Amino acid sequence: MDLVPVRRALISVSDKTGLSEFAKKLHALNVEILSTGGTLKFLIEQGIPAVAVEDYTGFPEMMDGRVKTLHPKIHGGFLARRDLESHLEAARKHDIRLFDLVVINLYPFEAVTAKSGTTFEEAVENIDIGGPAMVRSAAKNAASVAVVVSPEQYSAVVAELEQHKGQTTLQLREKLRLDAYRRTAAYDAAISAYLEEKSGAQGMRLSLVEKQGLRYGENPHQNASYLVEAGKNVPWKQHAGKELSFNNILDLDIAIRLAADFTEPVCAIFKHTNPCGVATGDNQAQILQYAMDCDPVSFFGGIVAFNRPLGKAAAENLAPHFFELIIAPEFVEGALEILAAKKNLRLITVDFSKLDAAQSRDLRAVPGAGGYLLQDQDLPLWNEGDLKVVSKAPADKQTMADLAFASRVAKFVKSNSVVFASQGRTLGIGAGQMSRIDSIRIAEIKAADAKLSLKGSVMASEAFFPFRDSVDTCAKIGVRAIVQPGGSIKDADSVTAADEHGIVLLFSGMRHFRH
Repeated sequence: MDLVPVRRALISVSDKTGLSEFAKKLHALNVEILSTGGTLKFLIEQGIPAVAVEDYTGFPEMMDGRVKTLHPKIHGGFLARRDLESHLEAARKHDIRLFDLVVINLYPFEAVTAKSGTTFEEAVENIDIGGPAMVRSAAKNAASVAVVVSPEQYSAVVAELEQHKGQTTLQLREKLRLDAYRRTAAYDAAISAYLEEKSGAQGMRLSLVEKQGLRYGENPHQNASYLVEAGKNVPWKQHAGKELSFNNILDLDIAIRLAADFTEPVCAIFKHTNPCGVATGDNQAQILQYAMDCDPVSFFGGIVAFNRPLGKAAAENLAPHFFELIIAPEFVEGALEILAAKKNLRLITVDFSKLDAAQSRDLRAVPGAGGYLLQDQDLPLWNEGDLKVVSKAPADKQTMADLAFASRVAKFVKSNSVVFASQGRTLGIGAGQMSRIDSIRIAEIKAADAKLSLKGSVMASEAFFPFRDSVDTCAKIGVRAIVQPGGSIKDADSVTAADEHGIVLLFSGMRHFRH
């Protein structure tokens, strides 16, 4: 059965978006509509004729709505095979009407549990039972029944009905069936994840849906999509520019994480998921300039992130340069107009209050190893109780502030990483080298090319020094203080080197690898 006429539909939805227009189209095609509760009331108020399900089944809604569609006259109308006379005879014998279209969206469990203050009892009452049962029944019989689970599908269904004189194609019904089972799978996963969290059970369940297709992946020969957890909203919104690419989203992610990690105002510029310039301070235009000055070559085509609203002065400084993407909580004082004039520049606002970093985790595919890796996010900088000045030279307040700033940036630089900084701005960043000495050399070269002096700066390393050579090299550069986690069997050699050179050396006790 390829083409199936739609003569009867059951509609029961929590989200009424677009329902009036959709149901009016069905009514215009002489489709009989059965409905329940709030949906029935809504349809009648819109002037759309509909039959109450309880009038059809002869069985009243009860138990505060927990039981209303769990009835043979409903599910029999979904499940009856139209190609089997025995099924059709059973339907006639028991006065079961056949449904050709089922429109269901489920209780908003994900949205309810995402709200702060939701009680466990409220969450449980928003676990839909009849909805998923109807979706599964109708989807099982896609040979004859079209099942719609989202308002976003209404236009495609209407277009097909109009094109085929009130009939649906098997191709559409099979597509709708797949979407239906994806939705119920995501719904069940959200419920189990919530219950696991509440019970303290270990484990993780993810149900991902495609938010948008991407032109390609990291390279043009790779197919790609952007996926999000079903039922959850992303904390960012695009206001201008081209669609985001695969690589843009990777940079967007790490830029948001760094910006959220600072409580003070910060500007960070990223290139290929590595920061190439970071600065903090109250003058936004100035910290932008400091961030660009750190690596005036690499920021070309980069990503810029602020954790405070972007003002006009900073926007004017950004406008002459080529950036792929600019991120801020909002664009104010004419900043949006200045930057939107660059038609390809992507402008993103982020609601930092909606970031759930403490609960979210890093999930990474390892296809070569045949699985996935799951870990908590790397949130703390260090534990104050573990932080130790191990050198004879003491650390003053400004040195401690500089070391904390440099370490916070180093968390977001690919290992092996080093960050040279002073007065709340980066002066040289070395990233992703197999040898830490090479990372130091790269940072030194970049600082020299940018005409920035590292003399009197501090250096942060995301992991321990296996030998004293890193301290010796920093001494030649003129570094006044170093922070590293410690933990090497040759830590004593590094301490000795620091004392020989009069350098302040701190062990933080916390490593920050980023592979």
